[in-house]
Amino acid sequence: MTRTAAALAALMAGAAGAQMNSPSPGEAEAKMFSAGTAYESYMGRWSRLLAPKFIAFTGVREGDRVLDVGTGTGSLASSLAEALHSVEVVAIDPSEGFIGFAQKRSGSARIRFERGDAQALRFPDASFDASMALLVMNFVPDHRKAAAEMRRVTRPGGRVGACVWDYDAGMQSLRIFWDEVVAMDAAMAPKDERNMKLSHAGEFASLWKATGLADVEEKPLVVQQKFTSFDDYWGPFLTGAGPGGAYVVSLSAARRAELSTHLKRRVLGDRQDGPFVLNASAWCVKGQAPKASP
Repeated sequence: MTRTAAALAALMAGAAGAQMNSPSPGEAEAKMFSAGTAYESYMGRWSRLLAPKFIAFTGVREGDRVLDVGTGTGSLASSLAEALHSVEVVAIDPSEGFIGFAQKRSGSARIRFERGDAQALRFPDASFDASMALLVMNFVPDHRKAAAEMRRVTRPGGRVGACVWDYDAGMQSLRIFWDEVVAMDAAMAPKDERNMKLSHAGEFASLWKATGLADVEEKPLVVQQKFTSFDDYWGPFLTGAGPGGAYVVSLSAARRAELSTHLKRRVLGDRQDGPFVLNASAWCVKGQAPKASP
């Protein structure tokens, strides 16, 4: 195994439905998602664009008590508080770094951030009107257990929703990235995020139905990624955020420069620099916690 492949092995344990080797994430994986500022520029800014569409799709209403599972930098929690003036949000994440970052960014007293495990929620049964997970279920080692926990803590008739980027073709910024990575090093094909679990049509709907949720609906939601320059696109990879960033920082300087050259040609064509727009599509699912039989 190459040095690069070894570095990514732990980071991409979620790909293709694989589970991590131990319940606790490895040091490299923990670092990959713990730096809030780096992740915000890498993916958090796009999460904030997707969050309002996800909220509307799930059907959260004024007065609801909502659980935000895997809040990360707090994009969904903040969007819920901004869109709905009487909603109460409990936002959990296993990363202290993310929780600290989200708390500093949040200006709403109606959001409570705390550490928590999606696979073992500490809340009583039926304690929320809605449970939501934005762009995180594919990174949860046991996503079936997490889905069952979200159903458990949601009241009968309440809504359970989740989204994951379409890493195959819908998330253009990452599709371009991994296409160029694999073109440079075919051995990295198994680590391509297109292998990520729950990121293809029908997978989320199947999971939600298997979890026992009713009225299941799955659809793609699309946002535009507006980059001001090539550095606006490439820079976040250099921070090591996400699987793509973890790969970039594992490269030698020469290989990193080579990849940068290929990517610049892909997104800019013959231009030296300038703004460009890419589409980012996420597969989103919603369902209802089953109502008690009469």
